[in-house]
Amino acid sequence: MSTAPDGIGFATNAELDDAVEQLAVGARSWAALDLTGRAELLRQTHTAIASAAADWAQAAIAAKRVPAGSLEGEEWMSGPYAALAGYAAVADSLDKLANNTSPLAGVKAGRAPGDRTTFRVLPGNLFEYNLFHGFSAEVWLSPGVSEHDARARAGLGARRVGENGGVGLVLGAGNISAIGPLDVLYELVAHNRASVLKLNPTFAALTDAYTKAFAPLIHADLLRIVNGGAEVGSYLTAHVGIAHVHITGSGKTHDLIVWGSTTDTSGAPILDKPITSELGGVSPIIVVPGEWSAADLQFQAEHVATQRLHNSGHNCIAGQALIVSADWPQRDDFLRVLSEVLAQAPARPVWYPGSDAKLAAAVDSYPDAHKVSNGLLIEVDESTSQDLFTTEYFAPVLGHTSLPGDGIVFLRNAVEFANTRLDGSLGAGVIVAPGDRKSMGGAFDEAIADLRYGTIGINVWSAIGFLVPALSWGAYPGNTLDAVGSGIGIVHNAHLVSEVERSVISGPFRPFPRSVRHGEFALTPKPSWFVTNKKAGDIATRLTAFAADPSWNKLPGIFNQAFRG
Repeated sequence: MSTAPDGIGFATNAELDDAVEQLAVGARSWAALDLTGRAELLRQTHTAIASAAADWAQAAIAAKRVPAGSLEGEEWMSGPYAALAGYAAVADSLDKLANNTSPLAGVKAGRAPGDRTTFRVLPGNLFEYNLFHGFSAEVWLSPGVSEHDARARAGLGARRVGENGGVGLVLGAGNISAIGPLDVLYELVAHNRASVLKLNPTFAALTDAYTKAFAPLIHADLLRIVNGGAEVGSYLTAHVGIAHVHITGSGKTHDLIVWGSTTDTSGAPILDKPITSELGGVSPIIVVPGEWSAADLQFQAEHVATQRLHNSGHNCIAGQALIVSADWPQRDDFLRVLSEVLAQAPARPVWYPGSDAKLAAAVDSYPDAHKVSNGLLIEVDESTSQDLFTTEYFAPVLGHTSLPGDGIVFLRNAVEFANTRLDGSLGAGVIVAPGDRKSMGGAFDEAIADLRYGTIGINVWSAIGFLVPALSWGAYPGNTLDAVGSGIGIVHNAHLVSEVERSVISGPFRPFPRSVRHGEFALTPKPSWFVTNKKAGDIATRLTAFAADPSWNKLPGIFNQAFRG
């Protein structure tokens, strides 16, 4: 392998050409590398990520102007923690393949409506059983795929040692710092491609931390990290040495790359190579009506607020359309508590470029919107603009709408509404009390099967699927280049499963519903990702240290902080 430069800041076309040439050499070397060697390289990268974790998180905190305190935990969790978990999980799958074992070995299979095979991938071990106590997650396969075939095919590109996938371009996201590095990982292992990772300008300040974290891949000529604006992206997408493009961003950016226009997708694409994508959308939060206690109302209001306010609303998976029952006796109480939680949430800047304009557009469409903190709470009905259902605001804008019905009737109405009225299909959430779910029986599972989204969270924000490396991440299948929706293809998928349709993650309606006293604090833990969790920063740094080097003696410190959040 050639000795790589520092891997950053290629400012000229000549330097970009050199980068692509060096990566082509690296892709050939990767093709010749056996599975044991590949797993070892990923573990070396895991070690490097751990050494760079603090620099990485601090750079992201500075780039986003995150206030000191609990909110800093978001940058640890959605940055180095997510990367550490992802690289470790994929290395384990390569180990299994090296030993002639399916990456799905030991993973329990099940069935879902519509002749679907499922695999329960969370918890995957005793550590996860403790850290994610009460949570579970499944990968659902496309209808008709058998358990036997899924186990036999698992491995994707790693099953094809000797295959050279060439050099790909990863156009990194500008909002969540683990997205680009995890996309690079999937390109490498699932498709045998080396990558140019072009950073979004919002993350230019993370270049040094990334270079340290991914030094093993850079030195193996499998990764180059470049900065620059649209001109660098345009040059690389048209480069003869680039075999594939993957983008995380907006549908408009995708269409500009593919069609040269944001409005005309007829005729022949101008892009001369395949492209995959993750493009966001308007994510629903469906609240099944029930008889809730005051503590339930408070907890679920914080749950909903988190889905909108995390990262100041700059998430492709942020909940934007809250769907409640017009016939729910507690509807007004819930919306009142939600408004209070939004108003009292920790203050933070709206930092993503263009977000001020998005907020202004929302105000124009909804002049009666309720202003809460630095965002908006909007009621949408037949008399108002419908823009909230078709415009991804990418800012702290939360809308709510009411549909008729109770129980399964309401849920079916909400599923139909989400499938047909909302833009995109990346992620959806359903909040339902255990008794209400039980009363719906198998009809509940059928409704979930009918909900056409790539990741579905039941009593948990669907974004948590991003943190579980064994789950797939991407839009519901079926989009096309000329109607791309939330994108084409998936990433993550650490068991390297083929023919994945979606991921479904479930959590408890409310952890420890009966608070008990211990010392001077109540044992009523909030999930570490809640924006209202006062210990989120401490929990996230401890979880990152655990992901760097898992051990049982680290769990008590994590739980201690969790119970104080």
